[in-house]
Amino acid sequence: MAKLLFQGHGSFRITTDENMVIYVDPFIGEGYDLPADIILVTHQHWDHNQVDKVAKKADCRIIQNFDAVKNGEYKSFKIGNVTINTVPAYNKNHAKDQCVGYILEFDGIKLYAAGDTSATEEMRDFAKLKLDYALLPIDGIYNMDAAEASSCADIMEVKHAIPIHMKPGALFDEEMAGKFTAKNKLIVRAGEEINL
Repeated sequence: MAKLLFQGHGSFRITTDENMVIYVDPFIGEGYDLPADIILVTHQHWDHNQVDKVAKKADCRIIQNFDAVKNGEYKSFKIGNVTINTVPAYNKNHAKDQCVGYILEFDGIKLYAAGDTSATEEMRDFAKLKLDYALLPIDGIYNMDAAEASSCADIMEVKHAIPIHMKPGALFDEEMAGKFTAKNKLIVRAGEEINL
């Protein structure tokens, strides 16, 4: 069974049924010891791009925002049984041409890693994707706040909405997590691993 380890802040690790190991926005927390098949970076802010923290397999693929969007074209990648589609991420703190989100498909699961963003026009079309999971930032400083993220989760009709990126410097914040009110919210604390 596929698993997700929330390492804290905006960092998490996915292990698929076939033991493909995927890290998204490595920065903080524990659990970087499993050698990576794939590392995804949504943008180049220091709290999202610490790829050197991660143990890597010899053939590890590192996909960064500048690989994922070029001249306004959002790329797709197929690595083993994992499909990665790049989608826009942006707000007043994050330029559209320098930030992305990723929609990952593996083991019959669709997971949206939003990166740093606020609500985007593109999210309105995500309901038709039938997303199983969305990991959404809620800090209200650099990204949308908990109310806006909750609204996005409901608009996307995602099965499980997980709040992340809650407070600068914090792995997890219980008070902020409590403000996230999406209909299908799933609270995952830093250091917790769940079955997908």
